[in-house]
Amino acid sequence: MSEDPQARQELSARIEQRRAALTAFLRSARPRRNRLANISIVGSALAALVTVGPAAGGTRFTGAVQGLFSLRDDSLVWRILCLAAVLLSLAAALATNLANSHAVADHVSAAEACNAELDGLETALAFGNLPTENAVDLYRQYVAKVPFIEDAPRS
Repeated sequence: MSEDPQARQELSARIEQRRAALTAFLRSARPRRNRLANISIVGSALAALVTVGPAAGGTRFTGAVQGLFSLRDDSLVWRILCLAAVLLSLAAALATNLANSHAVADHVSAAEACNAELDGLETALAFGNLPTENAVDLYRQYVAKVPFIEDAPRS
C-alpha cells in the first residue's frame, strides 16, 4: 500500500466508523451487562435473606411473622417465604444464564479493548508515526477481535 494521503484518510475514516459502531454497541451493552449482574447479585442475596429468618429463628420467627401480619395459619408464612425464595432464586439464575449464554461481559470487554486500540491507532495515524501498510494490518487485527460488531453506516 502506498503512503498517499488519500489511503491514510480512507483508513482514518474506517477507524472512525468502526469506533462509532463500538460506541453504539457499548452504549446499549454496558447497561444490559450491569442490569443482569445486579439482578443476579440482588436476587441471590434476597433469596438467602428470605430463608435465613426461618432457618435461624425457627418457629419463633414464623410465629412472630404470623402475629405481625395477622395470618390465620403459620403455614402461610412458610409458603410465602418459600415462594419468595424460589422466585428470587429463579430471577438470579435467569439473569446469570442470560448474561453467560450471550457472553455479554466478554463482548463488552472485547469492544472496550478494541475501542482503546483503535484510539491509539487513530492517534498514531494522525501524527504520521505509523506507515499506512502497518496501520492497515493493525486495524485488521483489532477489528478481528469484535466480529459481532458491524460497521456503523456511513453518513
